[in-house]
Amino acid sequence: MKKEHKLWGGRFTGKADKKFVEFNRSFGFDWRLFEADVRGSAAHCEGLRKAGVLTEKEARQIQKGLRKILEQSAGDKHFFADSAAEDVHSFIESGLVKVVGDVGRKLHTGRSRNDQVATALRIWLREKIDELAIDVQNAQKSLIDLAEKYKTAILPGYTHLQRAQPILLAHWCLAYFEMLKRDAARLAEVRGRVNILPLGAAALAGTAYPIDRESVARDLGFDAVAENSLDAVSDRDFAVEFASAASLIMTHLSRLAEDIILYATHEFGFFELSDAIATGSSLMPQKKNPDSMELVRGKSARVFGDLMTLLTMLKGLPMAYNKDMQEDKEAIFDAFDTTSDCLKITATVLQNVSILEEAMRNAAAKGYLNATELADYLSKKSIPFRDAHEIAGRIVLTAIEKKVELAELDLIDMQKHSPKIQSDVFDVLSLEQTLKTKNAIGGTAPEQVEMALQKARLYLT
Repeated sequence: MKKEHKLWGGRFTGKADKKFVEFNRSFGFDWRLFEADVRGSAAHCEGLRKAGVLTEKEARQIQKGLRKILEQSAGDKHFFADSAAEDVHSFIESGLVKVVGDVGRKLHTGRSRNDQVATALRIWLREKIDELAIDVQNAQKSLIDLAEKYKTAILPGYTHLQRAQPILLAHWCLAYFEMLKRDAARLAEVRGRVNILPLGAAALAGTAYPIDRESVARDLGFDAVAENSLDAVSDRDFAVEFASAASLIMTHLSRLAEDIILYATHEFGFFELSDAIATGSSLMPQKKNPDSMELVRGKSARVFGDLMTLLTMLKGLPMAYNKDMQEDKEAIFDAFDTTSDCLKITATVLQNVSILEEAMRNAAAKGYLNATELADYLSKKSIPFRDAHEIAGRIVLTAIEKKVELAELDLIDMQKHSPKIQSDVFDVLSLEQTLKTKNAIGGTAPEQVEMALQKARLYLT
């Protein structure tokens, strides 16, 4: 292992315990901030030059050195291996000093690891939010592709996991599209609060050098600078917000996964998963298991745990920076990795699922899913809806006793419950008419679903 490069130690005379050294190290995971930290360091170097802290020559040397180690990281797959660095910051400084000599030690002037890591984390996170937004959009596209492929397919809708009313499969797809649309909006809102520059806050009290923080912010693409140095280094609420937004994405993906898992069972028989996204049993040859969706459903727990980690880590911290905050990174990294992977897998599953339209239609046509239409029919005959509901319920009971569907019941049997029922009732009870009547904005009527699909496509362009 290479010799450790420390950013501190002048007031220490003894050696640190080896177990504590390893316990204290974060390089094993915060190396992921390398590129973001180098970019932050380059902007800080420019800020020092403009403030007259670094000469033109020194700034050029440092900038050249930072570019050099960035190139090395891209070209050497072992670049991060076998390092004894305490963290990514000492790793970068050590590499810079090797390239440019002692002038590299001047780069840390006017900043602390406290504002340095907060800056790198925000740079990294805003870019990962942008990546996640693309993953969300790809999942939405897969939903719309499925909806348009099976635009006329009818699915029984459920409440309490009991058949309720028929809907178009496309309407079901659009429901998840809308959930992900709100998720995308939340990510955009979080990004705005992430994109605030903490650099210049130093350890906690602010920098003692005349660095133009707003200029540094512009160089790094930040929208503004943090207005309180204590707050800048001591809070990770932006990380909590990100984990919260990721948790809601995972909640929606988990619900989608649950639907697909159920619909792919023999008991439902609505969906069939291709071999590309299913697995078999080591014992039972006939099995085709929806492991792809079960893993998405299960991995939601990881992201929820990441959110709880961040909240718990922050809740009792005194002002300002504390080492506890080192625990933020693994939670953020895992929340991003897991959510991104699950969005990608969900899109893949949606692209590899077949819809068994006949089975879905048969299920939607049975179970008295048109009972509400019967109540509405009676209501339109000037019967108060509450009374119409009661009459429709009694007619359903008659149909159950005769073991037929409502549309198969004799007109005479219906008229026993209300003389206002005429032969036109059978037009109302058809599956197609049941769908067509839901023609208000947001309804499952084919006309409304078609307009919603067009709006969705426009949103994705």
